Amino acid sequence: MRLDHLVIGCGDLDEGVAWAEAQLGVALLPGGRHERFGTHNRLLRLGDLYLEVIAIEPGASCAGPRWFGLDGFEGAPRLITWVCAVPDLDAAMVLAPDGKGHAVPVTRGELNWRITVPEDGCLPMDGAYPTLIQWGDGVVTPPERLADSGLRLDRLTVRHPEGERIAGLLPLTDSRVRFETGALAISARLTGPAGEITL
Repeated sequence: MRLDHLVIGCGDLDEGVAWAEAQLGVALLPGGRHERFGTHNRLLRLGDLYLEVIAIEPGASCAGPRWFGLDGFEGAPRLITWVCAVPDLDAAMVLAPDGKGHAVPVTRGELNWRITVPEDGCLPMDGAYPTLIQWGDGVVTPPERLADSGLRLDRLTVRHPEGERIAGLLPLTDSRVRFETGALAISARLTGPAGEITL
């Protein structure tokens, strides 16, 4: 298991991109549409991982609940969850807690992947437990496709009433990820040419 990307949710993609660019001091790059979930996004490479800003696409249809809890999203753009990549999604799901969802295949252009999405579209453990993704064989993933932004993740802090339990459920050895027990909060500390930034 490895840290794959961070997710910023927003009610409107242009608003979310403007907020993220103001925070980060760099321009986000084109992403794409997700027809299965009626969403669209913009991306930013952070070295070995990436940042995604995602929102419901106006007028886009969706057969069921949208991923990342976007149907119920309210308020200002913010970091809502994180995503970890695994080599075998089915095996990883056996170890995951209840509520992680089921594996959904997604295709967008040359990209294809399987990702965990709960039946109701909500985030597992309110976003504190990561969404799990398995990229298709031979897929060139976003960090390999995107121009580097110069920003790097220093620390991802995941706080949850069951923080210790979440840490114990994840075979993740990444010194950048820290778990705390307490009221729900997810924050990312980045550094780049303009210095330190916290989302």
